[in-house]
Amino acid sequence: MHNLYVDARLINDKVRLSAVSRAHPDDPVVMDYVPPLGDGQGFGGIELLLASFCGCVSTAVIALLKRAGRHILSYECTAEGIRQETPVLLKKIMFEVRLRSDDAEAQDIERILHAAETISPVWLAIKSNVEVQAGYKLTR
Repeated sequence: MHNLYVDARLINDKVRLSAVSRAHPDDPVVMDYVPPLGDGQGFGGIELLLASFCGCVSTAVIALLKRAGRHILSYECTAEGIRQETPVLLKKIMFEVRLRSDDAEAQDIERILHAAETISPVWLAIKSNVEVQAGYKLTR
């Protein structure tokens, strides 16, 4: 395995940063903070964590569904983060998968979400500090 690298640089006179990974230098992500410290013109750190959680867990869920031979007609997910204000931290993530499939069953999704919890690197990284409530909506 190789190490991962992200480079960030300040792009205004406040705290807005542009970050790229060395693997994807042409795909910047802009980060900022709310006024007055920032201008609110980019993702906040907790928003990026939620986006990372969605992407990482979804990769596991989709791969496990495909491995189980289930057909994915459409897939979406949302993550809502509950913040604590002092100190600012993420207390809870409410994650929901919305899957349309002609052959997946509720027990498939429940089993796959449980498995994703054990293999998703982002979920594993936050598990001891952030409560995660995962659910799903399955339609035909």
